[in-house]
Amino acid sequence: MTNEQIIRNAYEVAEKVDVKGWVECFTPDWTFTDMSIGVTYRGPDGPTGVGKTVEVYAKAFPDMHRELYRFFNVGDVVVVELALQGTHKGPLPTPMGIIPPTGKRMDAPCCDVFRLVNGKIQSFQLLSVGNGDLRPARRALEHPGRESRARNFIEPRRSEPLPRGGRPCRRLP
Repeated sequence: MTNEQIIRNAYEVAEKVDVKGWVECFTPDWTFTDMSIGVTYRGPDGPTGVGKTVEVYAKAFPDMHRELYRFFNVGDVVVVELALQGTHKGPLPTPMGIIPPTGKRMDAPCCDVFRLVNGKIQSFQLLSVGNGDLRPARRALEHPGRESRARNFIEPRRSEPLPRGGRPCRRLP
């Protein structure tokens, strides 16, 4: 399998919420850094295990889908442009606390960067478009008058600028 095929397979496993299969995609010393919430996960099990990431997002977004746009391969690194899509129907734990279900549709453009070793993922970074900061979403959910900034995370609109002056993302062919 090519590096791109290995990563495509990992996304398919995550879509199926196959936690055991997802864990098997990684080397024993792997790390996954979610820049949007500032957390690095390590190891296969426990609250910071790689399996936990699939479980948490499957519970918060039961219809979670990863829309893959483009792949870039450079040696042992694969970069993927994608959007995380789903309906926020369950609690979403974050370092700032739990975001209760909103029922809103998420279409969050992002970029994943993978480093592979011997056909397995050694490191994985999720980079969000915009500032990647979930605090505005949490504040808006707690204070309904401040919804405009949270909408960019929970339900981004392509015609509006992202928080802190970011540019809207356009879908690439």
